[in-house]
Amino acid sequence: MLTIDFMDETETLQQEEIQFVEKILQHAATEEEIGDAEVSVSFVTNEMIREINREYRDKDQPTDVISFAMEEPGEGEVVIHGMDEPRVLGDIIISLDRTKEQAADYGHSFERELGFLAVHGFLHLLGYDHMNDEDEKKMFAKQDVILNSLGITRDGYEGN
Repeated sequence: MLTIDFMDETETLQQEEIQFVEKILQHAATEEEIGDAEVSVSFVTNEMIREINREYRDKDQPTDVISFAMEEPGEGEVVIHGMDEPRVLGDIIISLDRTKEQAADYGHSFERELGFLAVHGFLHLLGYDHMNDEDEKKMFAKQDVILNSLGITRDGYEGN
């Protein structure tokens, strides 16, 4: 089971929206056969994510989602004998300002964009990337499978 630590730095999300993201990430963890693991998800403003983006990626602009993986790609689960602790996958940071902007730009719901960004950030924690066309196709196909299986399409969210 995935343990998720949520932090809403904006203090604007509704409990239903946090539960929506939890449902999506739990489903993504099941689809990816993660097992016991931990992840943190922070919701921030454009200004907050801009500072993080500038400090860690040398890009002085807001972005939609940033992930900080605790495992190196391909490292997999590290087993420490005598320890029965879940994997710590890392941190996902989502700008709610960018989420709203992109939902409007793409013509779909805030929830659909929030779900997309949560899955996108989660897959980055698992080593997926989109630095070349082949990797991008693989990652975006995986995102679509996860979101579509929950009824979250580019047209919106049907709310199950």
